[in-house]
Amino acid sequence: MFSPSQEEHCAPNKEPIKYGELVVLGYNGCLPNGDRGRRKSRFALYKRPKSNGVRASSVHVISTPQASKDPCAQEEGSRAGSCQACAISPSPEEEISRLPRGAMEVVLNADNSGLTEPLHGGTTRCEQLYSHSAALAISTRGQHSISYTLSRNQTVVVEYTHDKDTDMFQIGRSTESPIDFVVTDTISGNQNDESQITQSTISRFACRIVCDRNPPYTARIFAAGFDSSKNIFLGEKAAKWKNPDGHMDGLTTNGVLVMHPKGGFTEESKPGVWREISVCGDVYTLRETRSAQQRGKLVENETNVLQDGSLIDLCGATLLWRTADGLFHTPTQKHIEALRQEINAARPQCPVGLNTLAFPSINRKDVVEEKQPWAYLTCGHVHGYHNWGHRSDTEANERECPMCRTVGPYVPLWLGCEAGFYVDAGPPTHAFSPCGHVCSEKSAKYWSQIPLPHGTHAFHAACPFCATQLTGEESCVKLIFQGPID
Repeated sequence: MFSPSQEEHCAPNKEPIKYGELVVLGYNGCLPNGDRGRRKSRFALYKRPKSNGVRASSVHVISTPQASKDPCAQEEGSRAGSCQACAISPSPEEEISRLPRGAMEVVLNADNSGLTEPLHGGTTRCEQLYSHSAALAISTRGQHSISYTLSRNQTVVVEYTHDKDTDMFQIGRSTESPIDFVVTDTISGNQNDESQITQSTISRFACRIVCDRNPPYTARIFAAGFDSSKNIFLGEKAAKWKNPDGHMDGLTTNGVLVMHPKGGFTEESKPGVWREISVCGDVYTLRETRSAQQRGKLVENETNVLQDGSLIDLCGATLLWRTADGLFHTPTQKHIEALRQEINAARPQCPVGLNTLAFPSINRKDVVEEKQPWAYLTCGHVHGYHNWGHRSDTEANERECPMCRTVGPYVPLWLGCEAGFYVDAGPPTHAFSPCGHVCSEKSAKYWSQIPLPHGTHAFHAACPFCATQLTGEESCVKLIFQGPID
């Protein structure tokens, strides 16, 4: 269930070099149906044997004939993609040969200098050909590119070249080979039934993280990822623009949001401000709604550099970034298991039934057992399971505590097993409300104050172990255990 990297954190400077780890919020150590291949709840980023990073090199501006010359548009009553040209799936070489005669390609270098030369080709094709033509030409040379469709008549393609000093890691919903870490929508409550997801809001190629191969191994995040043809395509309706320095940039449909905590990921940390990251890595204030066409304002004094505890939201799943150094100071899974055994060794008892309580082993963290501790989340009194205390004027899961008569949710307690969510190595003394996941006091209070994106424009605090929205005045409660009477 836990990888060797989670079992014992090696010193940050020991080979193989680890840049950091991404942990998906809402999972307590692994996915409900188990971690498989590139789809898992935790992904470690290691220095690659050979660099695969890329950097912008030149810009191609493709001008095409008027839309009225598009054979698809000329054919009355035809549907998009119904013409013979659209029905064919040509090779990249055929795509290049079909560039419209007289189309002009402006090739610009990094300093915006360059030359203009005509591109010669054969017959005209539909709008999709125009917007992909230069990108396909570049992909045949094995180059990465980003295509910005400005209109039906003009596309700007930024060509990327190999960067020997960086490693690139891609995250998204797609299972295609360019994706290193496959992420799907998180279901609140850590439920097994994934059929509830009718339509995912996570992009197939959501974002990419670029890490410096040399110390201090800085990690930077960028919106969008390169597909199997090594292209990022921003269509005509996508938010995009030309910066004052002449370089193109844009945003993905639902955006990539990032929040850097103030003071790092420690017991003294405070939540930062959520920002949106552009395709080129610039930082912007949030759009009015998640997929609005108008971008936010540029935040010039902030960067896309990830720090320990940075949160990355992909509109459907939120990832926590932990640096190698941060993980070195984080409690391990063995440490959490030792704390569990220490609590059980104290033989806490139900104050009414006087039966001994015990947290189940980590391997059975989803199965309610006979000795499982239960708690009233309004007052924090810990009991064994019992079937009394119901009141007709309360909700189904609410009971009256026999110790203090306080009415509130009565739920089983679950130990938080994902060590990456802990800000300290303190004992598990506090429980989140209403889910009952237990962790250290400072960890519980930290996550209780973090607003996580929800839907298109809402934010709320949630349990990091199951993604359940937190409720109550404090969102968490201090647990009151009773020791053995002997």
